[in-house]
Amino acid sequence: MASPYPSNPAGAMGDFKSKVELRIKCEDLAKMDVVSKADPICLVELEKGGTFMEIGRTEMIKNSSNPEFVIGIAMDYCFEELQHLKFAVWDIDDSSKALSQGGGEIIGSTEANLGQIVANKSMTQPLVRGDKDKKYGQITVVAEEVSEKDEEIRMTFAATHLDKKDFFGKSDPYLVFSRQNADGSFTAVHKTEIVKNTLDPDWQPIVLSTRTLANGDDERTIEIACFDWDQDSADDLIGNCTTTVGALRGASLPLHFDLKNAKKAAKKKSYNNSGVLHLRAFEALRLYSFLDYVSAGCEINFVVGIDFTGSNGNPSQPTSLHYIAPNQMNQYMQALWAVGSVCEQYDSDKLFPAFGFGAKIPPNQQFSDIFPLTFNYENPYVQGIQGVHQAYQQCLPQVALWGPTNAAPIITRVSEMAREAQKMSPVKHYFVLLLLTDGVLTDMEATKEIIIESSKLPMSIIIVGVGNADFHDMNVLDADDGKLRCRIGVAERDIVQFVPFRDFAQGTPAHLAKAVLAEVPQQVVEYMRQKKQKPAGM
Repeated sequence: MASPYPSNPAGAMGDFKSKVELRIKCEDLAKMDVVSKADPICLVELEKGGTFMEIGRTEMIKNSSNPEFVIGIAMDYCFEELQHLKFAVWDIDDSSKALSQGGGEIIGSTEANLGQIVANKSMTQPLVRGDKDKKYGQITVVAEEVSEKDEEIRMTFAATHLDKKDFFGKSDPYLVFSRQNADGSFTAVHKTEIVKNTLDPDWQPIVLSTRTLANGDDERTIEIACFDWDQDSADDLIGNCTTTVGALRGASLPLHFDLKNAKKAAKKKSYNNSGVLHLRAFEALRLYSFLDYVSAGCEINFVVGIDFTGSNGNPSQPTSLHYIAPNQMNQYMQALWAVGSVCEQYDSDKLFPAFGFGAKIPPNQQFSDIFPLTFNYENPYVQGIQGVHQAYQQCLPQVALWGPTNAAPIITRVSEMAREAQKMSPVKHYFVLLLLTDGVLTDMEATKEIIIESSKLPMSIIIVGVGNADFHDMNVLDADDGKLRCRIGVAERDIVQFVPFRDFAQGTPAHLAKAVLAEVPQQVVEYMRQKKQKPAGM
């Protein structure tokens, strides 16, 4: 008999969910190297179904036994769920490798429930390993509900007459911004670059959200501390000051702050300051959401690229990744359906350009590194995700699978489309390329270069690895540990998401779609903010 109660009644306790941010610092970390301190990073994992899955990681801090990480970990807090977390602190040995594949060594870890941290506002626990009697340091995690109020703040700071801290030179100053907690302690939220060998530094403009800086509270105390960087020892405090976002917002510029050092002040009666900090520019901008842009008419233009290289196997054989069994979709079709079904909801005409690459095509069976599935170069568009499926099935028996696996040509084609749309209207169109491939790219360097160029354009790239190949090198393009780099420079933003299809083969299409599309809304917003574009009509 059907239940008389709705499955998810409005206002039920199960509906309660809020966003919290975790800020992390460690003390007295054990040395993993004989001659130097650790280069620590902290991974945060959430237990799901008996397995811990990573939900975020901090930045890596070089040569520090007492790191205070400025990258926070945001996550949903669900009152009715037991959310069991693991905090694992690693010493980075080789940043080019994954931690599990020789990139680092575990220092220690600890576990706690999110509800426990939220209820107590913070948690301090020892880091442990297999030999629990040995000390590996301790970790402190501060949790705070994220305010819905948010703006983007752009500030420019300089300093003059800083104290000289280095025996053979001047100082190597940088700034650390910290916000005050309810118990009066401070948590670091941002660190500037280091300006070498100067007592009068000018720092690069700082871009922060008010949510990061003060959790949306104009009256919350902010500490600005100036440190001298030391390569071989702990950094020295030059001096600090306090202010609020409200004070900065309403000030006449330039605004000046005395940097005070309490230890020096206690020793010297005539002490004045350890330098002067100058706020030279301040601008606050409203932050718009993904839904703001979509509601104002921004369309998500979905583009498909399918790998037809010979490594997929003969499509007429069941062992081929392109084999289509009766009444059954192959992995290419499943990935197309999962991702395309979501994207087409945000495209008014639902006309998708659909391309293939790496095959010999009719009528002359000449090799092509990019071709429309319709073979109509004047009109590569098909109607909706159903049209993509039909075009794929009609194209497959007409091509000869070949090679190599080059992705740069199709990414270049989509970047040209994005560039033209950008010229007409910067906020009207955003392109999402779904690239389906069965192996590691043979034009990796060329692909890196075009991705870096494309990071300036309104586009994102989703790569789904089909089959059982070793996709380890593809994670380089995803650049979750930092922005993609190559010989031509650094990407303006991360625009690539890579996942192996095999990780979701036993799940539902929704699981794959969620994994590959989760970053797209933020990528859209990040592009619009970098280009200082408001939603149309706002």
